[in-house]
Amino acid sequence: MTWLVVGLGNPGDEYAATRHNVGQMVIDHLAKRHNVKLSTHKSRTDIAAYKLGVGVDAHSVILAKSKSFMNESGGPIKALASFYSVEPTKIIVLHDELDIPYAAIRTKVAGGDNGHNGLKSLTSSFGTADYFRVRLGIGRPMGQQDPGDFVLKQFSKEEKKSIDEFIDRGADCVEFLIEKGLDLTQSKFNS
Repeated sequence: MTWLVVGLGNPGDEYAATRHNVGQMVIDHLAKRHNVKLSTHKSRTDIAAYKLGVGVDAHSVILAKSKSFMNESGGPIKALASFYSVEPTKIIVLHDELDIPYAAIRTKVAGGDNGHNGLKSLTSSFGTADYFRVRLGIGRPMGQQDPGDFVLKQFSKEEKKSIDEFIDRGADCVEFLIEKGLDLTQSKFNS
């Protein structure tokens, strides 16, 4: 059974450490955890693969980051899913979430895009919203700051103190979801 795990974000070094790219940070962490290297795929994505579990019960996991911008990520991810014959019901999308406090994690399947352009692009390209989401809380900006500017900023000095633990929990959540299913994952991580 193959799972496609997608980290949303924008390409390029100037965006790599921004709040909008927290999903891609988790992908990088999973690749490092399993000692696999992301490489370019013809679908305009960077991918790496590994096995989760042992023996015949092991899951094939394909990690992916689109090389296009957030609002155009649906096309490359759809092409990648088609290449590996992965249905939307076996796709986990990691993305930043303004409406969840910093470092909180929520999991769900399907639902709206809540104004998130990456989710909007994916749903449009797949023609369905029936994929899993690991929603990584970045909180809302203080005062009058535009949310669009806020997501493109790096994490604050205070947030950076716990970012590694946050990213590690995001990676744990993905693997728990694959192995144990949504209900148990929600019980464990949706705190």
